[in-house]
Amino acid sequence: MNYNFRSARPASLHFLAKDPSILINFSYFSGRLLLFIPIILLTYCSSCLATQPSFISRLEVRNFITYMLNQHQYDMNTLEEVFSQTSLRPDILKLISTPASAISWDEYRKRFVNMERIKGGVGFWDKHAAELGRAREIYGVPEEIIVSIIGIETSYGASTGTYRIMDALTTLAFDFPRRADYFREELEQYLLLAREQKFGLLEIKGSYAGAIGIPQFMPGSYRRYAVDFNHDGKIDLSGSVADAIGSVGNYLKAHGWEADQPIAVRARIRSENFQEFLDAGIKPLHSVKKLREAGIVPLDSITDDTLSALFELNSQGNRQFWLGFKNFYVITRYNRSTFYAMSVFELARAIRIARSS
Repeated sequence: MNYNFRSARPASLHFLAKDPSILINFSYFSGRLLLFIPIILLTYCSSCLATQPSFISRLEVRNFITYMLNQHQYDMNTLEEVFSQTSLRPDILKLISTPASAISWDEYRKRFVNMERIKGGVGFWDKHAAELGRAREIYGVPEEIIVSIIGIETSYGASTGTYRIMDALTTLAFDFPRRADYFREELEQYLLLAREQKFGLLEIKGSYAGAIGIPQFMPGSYRRYAVDFNHDGKIDLSGSVADAIGSVGNYLKAHGWEADQPIAVRARIRSENFQEFLDAGIKPLHSVKKLREAGIVPLDSITDDTLSALFELNSQGNRQFWLGFKNFYVITRYNRSTFYAMSVFELARAIRIARSS
């Protein structure tokens, strides 16, 4: 719901809105009257805020509480208390509604594939080598891929978000119509997660979109893919690096990660019949043999029966063509962006090289 603060302006202050310059016009106000201006403005702001109903008073929230009670036998008193303390966050609505500015691959890459994250990744790997090695053995995901994802998501756990998850998900579930169904489902998942993990609903903080912890899992993914990797009897993605490592590995494996298989390779285009393959999307649907026959040649040795997808990056004004394989597509299930997946791939490779040297 969008609140129009202007329409809620006290009538006595309409003259201020029409001509704010009179606030400093000494011919209009005496010096004595100017002393009362802050009080008037404070009253005005309080009046504006008072026009926002609390979540608990809204019919759609009451209906959601009833749904949680009937569907999951959730305690109504708990929900009423929590929603009465949950805050609408207009700043979150602004952030999520602002279109991402179009940036080049080079600019995107610099944000994540840089010396700071490479050095941080080497240190993170050295510190957690045992857990990373165990995750590779169990899930087949190389250490550097897990390290890279955690590095890109939260700078190795240093920046996990400052928004209360309850505020974020409730704001988006009930005041962001375009994706309300998705965020309402994630709010449902968060409530169930809190009950299962026995943490306070108003305690957990994360991203403005509701992602939680070191690997930035949404609540639904937390419930489906997070694991107790340190075997302490609880799953804690905010406080346990081991759980975060194991959970990233489990997530990728559950989405189809193939151990010891390639991720992406550069390709050379030798014909003009490549556009249809670019337009086909990022899911690997075409065999390397078929691409070779169309004049699209991988620059590394790849077996003919390997399924792949052709995609393009523009770097320093030059077109780069790449083939992405099943594992590249799996990374895009974590974040559905070709730039993101390539950043994970390149940062991982740089971390492994730096650590080996």
